[in-house]
Amino acid sequence: MGEVFIVMMVPITAILTTGTVMIVRPLTTRLGGLLEAMTQERRQRSLPAQGADMAQLRDVLSGIDRRLALLEERQDFAEALLSTGERRALAPQAVRTEHN
Repeated sequence: MGEVFIVMMVPITAILTTGTVMIVRPLTTRLGGLLEAMTQERRQRSLPAQGADMAQLRDVLSGIDRRLALLEERQDFAEALLSTGERRALAPQAVRTEHN
């Protein structure tokens, strides 16, 4: 009896598996298409927001760039003042040592 049961179960399992695949495959295909469409719609909605964020980020970075350029300019000016001040401070000492 066990052999007959196994022999009968193999074709029954094959038929049930084939039938299930035939029924479920179109449903899963349509479900996959629906999920893909929903994902694309969400991406399209988020693109303008990302563009606005990128524009704001560019504005902030350009402001930082301007401020950095101004700081570099000020630093160059301060260094120029200090270097001329050092020359003036050193010049009288050099004159004093030459006279002694």
